Amino acid sequence: MATAPAQKISPHVIIALPGNEAFAQALPDAGAGELGASETLNFPDGETYVRLATDVAGKAVLLVSTLARPDEGFLRLVFLADAARSLGASTVTLVAPYLAYMRQDRRFQPGEAITSRTFARLISSSFDRLVTVDPHLHRYPALSALYEIPALTLHAAPLLADWIAASIAKPLVIGPDEESEQWVSAIAARIGAPHAVLRKIRHGDRDVEIALPDLSQWNGLQPVLVDDIASSGNTLIEAASKLTPLGFARPDVAVVHGIFAGDSYERLAPLCGRIVSSDSVSHPTNAIGLSGLIAEALAAADAPEPELVRHRRPPEPVDDVERAGIDTCPASDPPPWTGGVA
Repeated sequence: MATAPAQKISPHVIIALPGNEAFAQALPDAGAGELGASETLNFPDGETYVRLATDVAGKAVLLVSTLARPDEGFLRLVFLADAARSLGASTVTLVAPYLAYMRQDRRFQPGEAITSRTFARLISSSFDRLVTVDPHLHRYPALSALYEIPALTLHAAPLLADWIAASIAKPLVIGPDEESEQWVSAIAARIGAPHAVLRKIRHGDRDVEIALPDLSQWNGLQPVLVDDIASSGNTLIEAASKLTPLGFARPDVAVVHGIFAGDSYERLAPLCGRIVSSDSVSHPTNAIGLSGLIAEALAAADAPEPELVRHRRPPEPVDDVERAGIDTCPASDPPPWTGGVA
């Protein structure tokens, strides 16, 4: 009995949103696909113009955009996703190494929007799949509680552990709070190092009190503060300031997502030795690349499983009028009504 031929997987076309070019360029080197291109302009009235400069028909499109500080570029991202689908992309995947809008997971005061759910609905309506690294899950057990599309949730803890093992001779791995116990213990176990966790007492977004356990048994070891995210930096600043008075060397810091809002990095740096982060958010501390992790996960997830991807609507046919507009009005030569504003 003849068997059906194996389904051929469409090659990935990787499109970087502005500001994500360096991250996207590392993905082809890791085997994730071929690099494509897009062009974006702003009209004089502030509206956004986008164009896919690579043929995406029949291909799986990966739109690469860290969602740190997402508000300024969100419409551009959605426009490109919709354009890819209408031009015949087989699937449109959002590769967002950092996933925003996970903080507001309930109404803390009457009338507040639960923006984590709203944002998830918007993303789910525009993409077939989401790939992200260490989302800041708190009250949600998994992204599937929020997102209506398949979501690949990847973990950078092994990469942090490997950096610590390669860079620090006698580390003491320290987590920011009791909730990090399982995560921190896994990092420490991977490299055979001891670990401890701090107790965090949060009085507000920018008011954090840190209580240290008895660390005297580990005198002489190099403390390494690890965390999934450094946003305001206050937890790390408070912890670092309390370690040196106990006789420890200035701690090193390793975080997955280095947001470092405001002047937090400038305040943290004098208290620490080395500060490193993954490249999920572009920052001078980037030392841990995620491209290999993402490329490997995409390859594993691309086994032909029809139920994996949800198709919202078929590609739209390009009529003669639209084709004429495409052929005669390339984005590199903006039409006169744009004002030529890049």
